[in-house]
Amino acid sequence: MNEVMEIFNNSSPDNISTSIKLLLMLTVLSLAPSILILMTCFTRIVIVLSFVRTALATQSMPPNQVIIGLALFLTFFVMAPTFHEVNEQALSPLFNEEIDLEEAYDRASLPFKEFMSAHTREKDLQLFLDYSGAEKPTSIEEIPLTALVPAFAISEIKTAFQIGFMIFIPFLVIDMVVASVLMSMGMMMLPPVMISLPFKILLFVLVDGWYLVVKSLLQSF
Repeated sequence: MNEVMEIFNNSSPDNISTSIKLLLMLTVLSLAPSILILMTCFTRIVIVLSFVRTALATQSMPPNQVIIGLALFLTFFVMAPTFHEVNEQALSPLFNEEIDLEEAYDRASLPFKEFMSAHTREKDLQLFLDYSGAEKPTSIEEIPLTALVPAFAISEIKTAFQIGFMIFIPFLVIDMVVASVLMSMGMMMLPPVMISLPFKILLFVLVDGWYLVVKSLLQSF
């Protein structure tokens, strides 16, 4: 231990700075999946796209890789202003040694707080604030991430389910019409899903469904 401390004390400031940067980069990379899922719009987008596939009853079409990839790039598109602000206000000054690590964390968390607070229901945030015993914040800067992140997550899940419900309605109507027609014709042994699937795909293509779904997602932010 003494040898390690001696090496550390004898190290130049440049070497220490490089080590801190490397440690920070490894930490960010290890937390990147959690940050992407819980602190961005990824959750809402991937749930809505999954609802679309389920409503169409196409099972694994489009594949999971396509759904996740599309959700990922839509997330980068929506979050581009936030990521740019984090880079300009926190990462670049930190790597240029203009600010310390603590100030960089405060600067980097503010854009995410502003984005998440704009899409978090007050009731959801108040739930976690009351449970932790924290006082009601007077500004966005005072909102703790430990309360804001889970509140934002459940708000996004609720919003995604609301959008998913609206997506299900037209396809549910098609299923009901096809089932009624088959029953009136006495063809009870024929699965209605097998007959309604082509009509649902046709309807989705005719109205340019993917364009409408992506447009609705972008407008929701």
